[in-house]
Amino acid sequence: MSDTSAPSPHPSQTGPGNGSATDAGSGSAVPGTLKLTAGITWRLLIVIAGLVVAGYVLDLIFPVVFALFFALLVTAWTQPIMNLINKVLPKVVSMILALLVILTLVVVIVGAVVRSTLNEGPKLVASVESGVTQVQDWLKTGPLQMTDDSMNNLLDQVTTWAKGLATGFLGDVVGALGSVGTLVIAASVFFYGVVFFLMSPQTIWSWLISWMPGRMQTPVNVSGHMAWDAISGYTRGIVIVAFADALLVFIGLLILQVPLAPALAALVFLGAFIPVIGAPIATFFAAIVALAERGPIVALLVIGLTVLVGSFDGDVLQPLVMGKAVSLHPLAIVFAIAAGGITLGIVGALIAVPIAGAIYKVAKYLTGRDPDNPYPPPSTPPAPATAT
Repeated sequence: MSDTSAPSPHPSQTGPGNGSATDAGSGSAVPGTLKLTAGITWRLLIVIAGLVVAGYVLDLIFPVVFALFFALLVTAWTQPIMNLINKVLPKVVSMILALLVILTLVVVIVGAVVRSTLNEGPKLVASVESGVTQVQDWLKTGPLQMTDDSMNNLLDQVTTWAKGLATGFLGDVVGALGSVGTLVIAASVFFYGVVFFLMSPQTIWSWLISWMPGRMQTPVNVSGHMAWDAISGYTRGIVIVAFADALLVFIGLLILQVPLAPALAALVFLGAFIPVIGAPIATFFAAIVALAERGPIVALLVIGLTVLVGSFDGDVLQPLVMGKAVSLHPLAIVFAIAAGGITLGIVGALIAVPIAGAIYKVAKYLTGRDPDNPYPPPSTPPAPATAT
């Protein structure tokens, strides 16, 4: 009679030695939240390591990178004018004329700022010193009752900061370019970059895209166009915003009869290239001049003018001129400017916002949060078969 009972299980399939049970038990012992956090952490560490390596490489060739980026900015200014002239003239002639127009505008604007500064600079310095003296007297005799030592320490800190700010741009550029040979190389890269970016941008971009794997070409292409839209839109718009801010402050100072209005408006124009904080800091000098020349009431009115122009800038002018080029919260803009300033000095503060705007738009697209550009891109349906 055959034994029909089921065979007894092997010891390795039961008890504590069961491998699958152990794996299941050890897996269930790790909370899901910890798994998710660990997964995000190691991915972030890899991304940060990649960014550090990329930053190190870019730092080695910083003059070339700086020249190419500045060539992109000039291209953003020149391209609309070139496209307009190209409707009636050949492309090469349109490029030359557009560059001459941009060069003329830069020379006129810089010349006006320099001339105003030279003509009214000594009086501006005297007015600022007089205003600072009145502020010092108020700090000593007012409710704060600051001592001479505290005042001297505060003045030393402000003086150190002002000197560092005044020499920061030149020092950063000279330090980055270094020798005359490096300057010549950077200038050559800038010149050829502008020419080829204007003459054959699509050819250059298509060549870069062709090196990408097939499944990455569409996302990289869309990301590149979105980054360029952000940088070019900001670069063109900030000039208009700076000019409008300077014009509004100039008109306001004339109405309030504050002296040195042209020089103060020139400071506002330069400060507006650093969004959110640049123009208010520049207008602070106007308030100091107003305090020295017109008294505390007019100085308060100038501060009110600063708030009014800033509100018009942020709520009306920038959305109208820049549109969605830089869709960043003001706090994010301040953070980007601070990070850029710490990393690259005044140069970093000037270029931080367009770069941050480009990164934000690309990240929004790649994470599927951009309704206008869904990611991953929809697959192209196969063409219907034709009857033969």
